[in-house]
Amino acid sequence: MTISISPTDRVFVLTGAGISAESGLPTFRDSDGLWAGFRIEDVCTPEAWERDPAAVWAFYSARRAAAEKAQPNPAHLALAELEQSLNSGGEGRFFLCTQNVDDLHERAGSVNLIHMHGELAGSRCERECGAAPVEDRRVYASLDEVGRCACGGRLRPHIVFFGETPLEMDRIRREIRKSTLMLVVGTSGSVYPAANFVHWARFEGARTVYIGPESPLNAEAFTHVVEGKAGQVLPGLFRVGT
Repeated sequence: MTISISPTDRVFVLTGAGISAESGLPTFRDSDGLWAGFRIEDVCTPEAWERDPAAVWAFYSARRAAAEKAQPNPAHLALAELEQSLNSGGEGRFFLCTQNVDDLHERAGSVNLIHMHGELAGSRCERECGAAPVEDRRVYASLDEVGRCACGGRLRPHIVFFGETPLEMDRIRREIRKSTLMLVVGTSGSVYPAANFVHWARFEGARTVYIGPESPLNAEAFTHVVEGKAGQVLPGLFRVGT
């Protein structure tokens, strides 16, 4: 299958855990995956942070260590190449929104992107005092090593915990309204609000294409569903018109 992209198309890409799984980072849906041995309530909720910040930091420090060892795979590279070809004239025809918190897209060369669920390589004030998140790649051995904000609040992982509002939602809506083609890669269609993005795009009249190893829960919303590993499907999938 080939996806044709015309000179007037604007592409919105949504990626999920499946694309990172192909780089060796497990997903929480797998039986041997990310949350194995952990309850979400213990490591990824505001209540968990209030109750036991040391346990939360231990969990995310381990995730940082794992992500640092991972490398971008052919799917990451294909999306970065597509961005380069579409944005080469400075027109901004490509936008990537990832649900993933690793930096594999950036390391592959993607530039025009946001992390709607936050970033592993960052920390922010627990008090939400208005201070901007800071880059932070340290793997902490204990809570005593974790710094504090200028306001006195402890730094927490720059991660959207379950129950918190995803980041940059206004910008995401604007980009979807402008898009004529939505590509969804490696996400199950079970996590909201991201699972609704395809419906928003269809409402605006966009073509919608899913790429992943199995059909998503919201498959009926896609004009095309391509089953297969993203690293095998994405390279060579696009034909960009000039």
